[in-house]
Amino acid sequence: MKNIFKAFCLILPLTLVLFACNQPVEEGPNCLLTGTVKPTSATITISNNDTVISNVAVDENGVFEIELAKGVYTVSATCVSYVTYSATLNCSGNTATTDIIMTEEDPHLDKTVYTESFESFINPERGFHKHFEYKSSATNVLTTASVQSCRNQGFSLILTIYYMNDFRDKRISDEYLQRIETNMKALREGGSKCVLRFAYTSSESDKPWDAPLDLVLEHIEQLKPYLQEYADVIYVMEAGFVGVWGEWYYTNNFNSTATAADYVARRTLVDALLDALPQERMVALRTPKHKMSCFNITISDTITLATAYNGSDLSRVAGHNDCFLASSNDVGTFENSQQRTFWHTDTKYTIMGGETCGTCKFYSECENALEQMENFHWSYLNNDYHANVLNSWRADGCMEEIKLRLGYRLALTWAGFTKNPKAGENFEAKINLKNVGFAAPANPRMVELVFVNTSNASDKKVVVLDVDPRYWFAGGEYAINVNYTLPSDMAGKTYNIYLNLPDPKSTLKDRSEYSIRLANEKVWDAENGYNKLHTIQLN
Repeated sequence: MKNIFKAFCLILPLTLVLFACNQPVEEGPNCLLTGTVKPTSATITISNNDTVISNVAVDENGVFEIELAKGVYTVSATCVSYVTYSATLNCSGNTATTDIIMTEEDPHLDKTVYTESFESFINPERGFHKHFEYKSSATNVLTTASVQSCRNQGFSLILTIYYMNDFRDKRISDEYLQRIETNMKALREGGSKCVLRFAYTSSESDKPWDAPLDLVLEHIEQLKPYLQEYADVIYVMEAGFVGVWGEWYYTNNFNSTATAADYVARRTLVDALLDALPQERMVALRTPKHKMSCFNITISDTITLATAYNGSDLSRVAGHNDCFLASSNDVGTFENSQQRTFWHTDTKYTIMGGETCGTCKFYSECENALEQMENFHWSYLNNDYHANVLNSWRADGCMEEIKLRLGYRLALTWAGFTKNPKAGENFEAKINLKNVGFAAPANPRMVELVFVNTSNASDKKVVVLDVDPRYWFAGGEYAINVNYTLPSDMAGKTYNIYLNLPDPKSTLKDRSEYSIRLANEKVWDAENGYNKLHTIQLN
């Protein structure tokens, strides 16, 4: 299989092409690996679990050749002291090939190297969230001030869970619908989004635990106008409605034995929720089995790169784990290791979050917690529960890393811009960033290059880029390439260049609270929600 990684190597140009096992080996267990590196001063390292071969020798033409025992190796190239680029290859046969291509440095571009920030700061649609409940027997509501107070504490997400105890046998009242709308307006005005859930009770002793399917569907139809109108401030909707807390377990109307007939009803509920929400929003189910059973799919039927974000029902069904790290199977969240594997793959392309529910030796401890957040691509986590788990992370030293890495965390590495740009001519920008978070941004997001006149902020040029941040997966490095003809009226002026990652919804697009801040020193413009890249003087 062939993998191609493209990036720029700073300071020294570097082109590296590796060929693994492409020379026939007639006898013996070894694999012949050859490659070419330019400049010859670049360093090649080959390693696996058993072997590390540093400073692999190259000849005067940059060619190297080495015989290896067959196996899986990481081949790395380092340009001076900058980033090491690597690829994994399997030397299991004589025809396997892999390429690492590093484009040579362009002498026509001004290069800027950015300093990564390790500051914990607020960003939309990710991170720890606050938890608020709205029972039908109460009157409490969110206010703009309370949402802003949460933001001031570092929370851009609020779990709003609506317990409709009074509507298990009748339609939702107009007064309760008004409370929901009041909360949605407060979220929008206060600069945050919600993780949204509806349920009928929060107590195992309060029966019935849910409403009949036909009434649930009627309730969803009542809620649909609000889900459509305020989808801009809905990050994800947890399926809810079934069982205590809406967690699909203790249930009177959806058969807790989870028979095939049970899943017909649950699938009907999921279909109604997917229809009620705009197509760009996801519905999260409580366990991987729920998704697999509702859609009658197997472990191999996960979302893939080819099917991600295509608007299909499967691509819009996410997950939430409300007993994360509490035991070997997360208190019944997983029935077997295959279900874990299913979520490992599926959550790369869907939203994943939830809460912890108690400490458990090894499972909830820092080392395993970080590993599982990486494996399951965690984006959001309850800051209010479970206190013992959260306190253990503080005591053991991983809480700050979790705060930084929940969801996406995007950082510029370097960029290149046309030297001596001229109005009326093409301007080129090459921008490179990495994602050091646990997950990619999961909802649609715009990417813009913005030119702002340093003397007149109203003189602004916006270039909308054909780039989708949902494909900036965790652990990867990504390139944004821009070619733009500078308008003639820019002549003789100086412009700051910004990268803007705004929310695409018209209600939020110009709100800085809803734009992504990059994890770099001295780039964030909080007033406008822009990330400063460079300054140019136009001739």
